[in-house]
Amino acid sequence: MPRFFLNEEAVNGDIITVRSEDAVHIGRSLRMKPGERITFCRQGMDYESVIEKITSDEVICRVESCTASESEAALNLTIYQALPKGDKAELIVQKCTELGASGITFFISSRCVSRPDGKSGEKKTARLQKIAEEAAKQSGRGKIPEIRGIMSFEEAVNELCKNEIPLICYENGGDKLSGISFDHCRSCGVMIGAEGGFDRAEAEEAQSSGATAIWLGKRILRCETCPIAVTAVIMNLSGNF
Repeated sequence: MPRFFLNEEAVNGDIITVRSEDAVHIGRSLRMKPGERITFCRQGMDYESVIEKITSDEVICRVESCTASESEAALNLTIYQALPKGDKAELIVQKCTELGASGITFFISSRCVSRPDGKSGEKKTARLQKIAEEAAKQSGRGKIPEIRGIMSFEEAVNELCKNEIPLICYENGGDKLSGISFDHCRSCGVMIGAEGGFDRAEAEEAQSSGATAIWLGKRILRCETCPIAVTAVIMNLSGNF
């Protein structure tokens, strides 16, 4: 069944009104008709609905039931990723969204090669948010992960350590993920370096602020592989697969 995300203004009681691109997609691309069923998502809730009317630029549906989305994890996992080169950020956002991350925040560390200015950074973040939305639709998510950036390293550490379990992936050693308990944990943040990882001073700063260093083993992962692997492992360890 097709899934679409809603903004707050689209819902009025048990009536959902869809306009703009989604309305065109429903009517023209999917060629859906009145009487067919469709799922809408908002803030982790699934609205199972039936189409009542379709025009050239508007779709009106009636909600038949509203339930919590089964695809959303109980753990809010945020990935704090040092901005990588090229289009690697797009892959990170897409795959971490599919795996269940609740948010991805990009920041600049000392070893980042890519350092966009304010305007280009905003444009990049907007594009990544669109990729997250597309990935959330494709994977049946009940929420669209929030894409934030681009922060300084210090700002990212401060945000990271507000999580119940703050972690930093450090190639020079740390605890194994399998040894960390996620029982009853509501929020976890994981900080990951760009190409070349973190320098020692950054790793020490994060740990002194409260983050636990984790080590992913003897094989060195690329900066775009690490967040995907970490998201998958944490979702598994926390029982959210």
